[in-house]
Amino acid sequence: MEDGTPEMAAVEFCYENVNGSCIKTPYSPGPRAMLYAVLGLGAVLAVLGNLLVISAVLLFKQLHTPTHFLIASLACADFLVGVTVMPFSTVRSVESCWYFGESYCKFHTCFDTSFCFASLLHLCCISVDRYIAVTDPLTYPTKFTASVSGICIALSWFFSVTYSFCIFYTGANEEGIEELVVALTCVGGCQAPLNQKWVLLCFLLFFVPSVAMVFMYGKIFLVAKHQARKIESTASQAESSSETYKERVSKRERKAAKTLGIAVAAFLVSWLPYIIDAVIDAYMNFITPPYVYEILVWCVYYNSAMNPLIYAFFYPWFRKAVKLIITGKVLKSDLSTTNLFSEEADID
Repeated sequence: MEDGTPEMAAVEFCYENVNGSCIKTPYSPGPRAMLYAVLGLGAVLAVLGNLLVISAVLLFKQLHTPTHFLIASLACADFLVGVTVMPFSTVRSVESCWYFGESYCKFHTCFDTSFCFASLLHLCCISVDRYIAVTDPLTYPTKFTASVSGICIALSWFFSVTYSFCIFYTGANEEGIEELVVALTCVGGCQAPLNQKWVLLCFLLFFVPSVAMVFMYGKIFLVAKHQARKIESTASQAESSSETYKERVSKRERKAAKTLGIAVAAFLVSWLPYIIDAVIDAYMNFITPPYVYEILVWCVYYNSAMNPLIYAFFYPWFRKAVKLIITGKVLKSDLSTTNLFSEEADID
């Protein structure tokens, strides 16, 4: 008994005076501060970066296009992840405890799933948009209009929010695994395990749009390669300095597709390990160690901060818009119609 006393005293709980409290995993001050800095930085980047994307599309009339409306709505989903999910997950990951109440735990889980699936569906819609733009650039404006973009946005949000709240807020995710849920539940925890039925559906909802996006971008790059070769073979040195309208449009759409393809690839790389682990967990009684789970979750969260960085790196129009917003020059009324595109940086 004496040998066991110090060991028991060393154990920390999320709530010291509450029966059934979760065990707390303590960190020394150095690693603790580093974790808060790294995870907190992700939340800040997700909020500020996506807010700049939304502001750029709203403020500049030149960006009032179907594609940019989709990009702005995607940024809205990532912004909401940064506001409603990442700050609370930061505390949970570092403290290994949930201090924000059982009610918000459910909302947090619903928000998490809703906004992340909204990102996936928006990227899928953007893939369709880019596919039409590259394969048929001249008739694209009449096929993918602002109304079509609005319908895609509305359906993406409706389906994501409905799906998430139907599963987690109703408790449908726990059906059939009640005993396991009770065994895993403690005061100060916030877990939402999925049963095999729902995790399989979740996997399919991720897998099917992902395969569709990969297929479309594969076709896009094949068409883009064919277009580039055709232009090179038919245009002489003299003509190259004065490209036709169709050639300029094709070149512009190919560059836009390439950048958005990188955003899709980043999404899939961030999400795939988490989805695979979720399926394994559901069929293996949740064997993933907590620290591995946290790493996979934060790979997903950090994706919400990546898109603005991708735009900043590849889109001159975004860099120019951000500069005008940050310097306050956008407050001048004439800048709402300023030209964000230039001949040497015509990327969409």
